[in-house]
Parts: sequence; C-alpha cells; structure tokens
Amino acid sequence: MVMRKWAGFAAAVLLACGTTGQALAAQPTDQQVRQLFEVMHLSQAFGQMAAQIGESLSKQMSTVLPCVPASYWQNFLDANSTEQIMARMVPIYQNHFTAEDVAGLLRFYQSPLGQKVIAQMPVTMAEAMHGGQEWGRERGMQMMSELQLKGTLNAQGRCPAVGSPPAPPPASRH
Repeated sequence: MVMRKWAGFAAAVLLACGTTGQALAAQPTDQQVRQLFEVMHLSQAFGQMAAQIGESLSKQMSTVLPCVPASYWQNFLDANSTEQIMARMVPIYQNHFTAEDVAGLLRFYQSPLGQKVIAQMPVTMAEAMHGGQEWGRERGMQMMSELQLKGTLNAQGRCPAVGSPPAPPPASRH
C-alpha cells in the first residue's frame, strides 16, 4: 500500500516536471509568427481562397437571396479580413509552436525545398482531395452493393417498405 502511494507520488512529480519543462519553452513573438506567415505567402493564399469563396457564395446565395447582387459576395474576404484572420492565427501558432519551432520553420520555408512545398501544396492538395473524393464514391458504391446483396437495401438503394418481406438477394452472375 505504501509502495503504491510512493509510485503515484513519483509519477505526479515526473508529470509535473515534464509539464514545467514544456511551459519554460519560449513562446514565439507576434513578429516571428507574422514573419513565418509572410515566408509561407499566407496573405496570397488567402487572396486565392477569397476569390474561390466569393465565387461559391455568389452561386449559392443568388438562389437564397436573389435581392442581393452576386457581385456583393466577391468582397467576402478583403485586405482587412485577411489581416483579421492572420491576427487570430498568431495566438494559435504561439500556442502550438515554440520560438525554436518557428525559427526552424522559417529556415525550412526560406529554403528552396520549403518554397517548392509552398508552391506545390495547392495543386498537391487539390489532386489529393480529388483522389479522396473518387475513393469515397467508389467505397460508397461498394458498400451500397453489399447492402443490396444482403437484402438490406432494394435495387433502388432504398430501405424496403416496412412490413414487406426483405427482397431476395440477386442471382449470382458466376
């Protein structure tokens, strides 16, 4: 019993020391984080994102709010909005990265490889998203087919009517 108390006390001391060590790591300054954002070209990325969001909102909102001109939504993100978003992101980066981390990220993103990552990331992510969507459609169709084979869903992909007997599985094509 005494041994358990000491083991628990030792674990608490080790945990506290580990936490204290992390708390002592220097937090990056606002200036360091903003320099990282600049090297990562975040304001340009927000500009591209703004155009996409504006276009999407124009299409969606024209049916919901036909009295508002589609051009209105093109200004969803302006220069002031970009600064507001970046100001909100600074404390998030400060919370998750130390000053040493940010210095390392700055070295990386200032390198030729880091700049290539920044340049290629939008295309890479778009292709990855497309691949994920294709996979999701294929997987969804596969699961629907399995449910139809089990008789859980009918041939139209719907639940059979309540009270009716389950549909027999389709004949095997082998």
